[in-house]
Amino acid sequence: MTPEAINEAVAAQYADMRNLCTEIGDGYVLTEWTVDPDDDLRPGGYVSGPTQFKIADGALWFLTFATLDRIEPMALTSELSIRFLRPAIGTTMICRATLEAASRRSVVGTCHLWVDGEPGRVTSTAQGTYAIPMPR
Repeated sequence: MTPEAINEAVAAQYADMRNLCTEIGDGYVLTEWTVDPDDDLRPGGYVSGPTQFKIADGALWFLTFATLDRIEPMALTSELSIRFLRPAIGTTMICRATLEAASRRSVVGTCHLWVDGEPGRVTSTAQGTYAIPMPR
């Protein structure tokens, strides 16, 4: 599984998906989101909570693909919670989704999001579970 394979498969189904997989490692993926000032910002220039939630959800979806070593477009979010730690102000959101547990029916991961290459200044943290569909 490669970031290119994930991005290509996702783009084929969701042309407007802006969350890009940039790295896959042992038990983690990194994603990158270019902030759109017209769509992603709240007053004061803060990246909105819904945007950060969307980024975390996409990163967990990509983590599911990497964990399964296959593209599984019907893997679905079964739960996701997020905590906002500090304002996110910048042009690029980065998310690291780390695998916590995997079974044949689900993938659980934790996400840390930050802005513009400052991983020491996490803006939000999320944890969620993706359900894996039953084989046909």
